[in-house]
Amino acid sequence: MSAENMTGLLESKPIRVGVLGFGGLGQAAARVLAPKQQMLWVAAADQKGYAYNSEGLNPDACIAAYQSQGSVGYLDPEGTNSSRSIQDLIEKAVSVEGYFLALPNLPNTFMAEVARQFIASGWRGVLVDALKRTSAMQQILALKNELQAAGITYMTGCGATPGLLTAAAALAAQSYAEIHSVKIEFGVGIANWEAYRATIREDIAHMPGYNVERARAMTDGEVEAILDQTNGILSLENMEHADDIMLELAGICPRDRVTVGGVVDTRNPKKPLSTNVKVTGRTFEGKISTHTFTLGDETSMAANVTGPAFGYLKAGVSLHRRGIYGLFTAAEIMPQFVR
Repeated sequence: MSAENMTGLLESKPIRVGVLGFGGLGQAAARVLAPKQQMLWVAAADQKGYAYNSEGLNPDACIAAYQSQGSVGYLDPEGTNSSRSIQDLIEKAVSVEGYFLALPNLPNTFMAEVARQFIASGWRGVLVDALKRTSAMQQILALKNELQAAGITYMTGCGATPGLLTAAAALAAQSYAEIHSVKIEFGVGIANWEAYRATIREDIAHMPGYNVERARAMTDGEVEAILDQTNGILSLENMEHADDIMLELAGICPRDRVTVGGVVDTRNPKKPLSTNVKVTGRTFEGKISTHTFTLGDETSMAANVTGPAFGYLKAGVSLHRRGIYGLFTAAEIMPQFVR
């Protein structure tokens, strides 16, 4: 099929998509999808239930059900309470062509376990995650052959970082004959940490003296105690971030030349610093230079994660409809803008 025909196919009918996980990012994803003409949000799942309507879900109604009763399973009439919500949704939501996995990767094996559920189910389509940790992505990479055999096109590391900033680094690297360093710094501002409980726990897991299991086991009160000690600020350095393995796999530079760190303010929506990536290298003329790509301070974490995720989902659907299955990272494929 020609590129022109493929573009026409993508625009002729909306791509039916689902969102797994309905915390802060999942709810933001629902709002991002609402005005889109090229995608239709039809499915959602959280820990306690799922909702499905092949003609489209109402974001406000889903968010209200989740915030008031703790699950989209209480949405009437589309919701269903379930202790195995993901598996049940996969079986029921036959029209879904792609899912954004807006799931907390706690424990560190969780995303790979979800991927295995899709492989075992016989479902064929596109999966997109916004994984952070290198070790978690390595588990996804190990499933590459199984995903391909199952007819699944899996896009990994497709949030902000890894994701948008990794892709920017891959593009910026083209000016150079050799890459000396890739430095990613992010600033996140949120007014209330409870809206992003899982994300904040994942950030705490990167702090000295903490790990994924310890962060996962913390009560909300223990998280609040840490934030009280730091005045709501989390300063993170030399994080285990999958940008490194993604850029290494793309042939851009060894992973030890990639560093990621940032500052998260859990009490103020204003970013404590401007999110940016700096790519330093040597040109073919022997000049040393640095490219810097900076995100606008007005764009939220949710905008910078969910926007790219759905851009990569659209790119994944284009690949899947051409019979191209398997595993791809945000540093390998260009996202496609979703109108």
